[in-house]
Amino acid sequence: MDCRLGCGACCIAPSITTPIPGMPKGKPAGVRCIQLTDDNLCRLFGAPERPRVCLAFSATADVCGTSAEEAIWLITSLEQLTQ
Repeated sequence: MDCRLGCGACCIAPSITTPIPGMPKGKPAGVRCIQLTDDNLCRLFGAPERPRVCLAFSATADVCGTSAEEAIWLITSLEQLTQ
């Protein structure tokens, strides 16, 4: 599965515990990454400073569903189950 351009769910729903440029302490779940543009694209995509956790993420139907809204719901649910 390819990422849906403009979705941004993986940059909003999960917590990220490693530093992100502009967010040295990472980000809590449900908070937009500072590197996410207004049109939900990553400013760091392809850049060497992109966090390792972001590089490791792969879009899959069970995580991303069929829409950005479903992806937010699924990733938020997974986040809550792993706390």
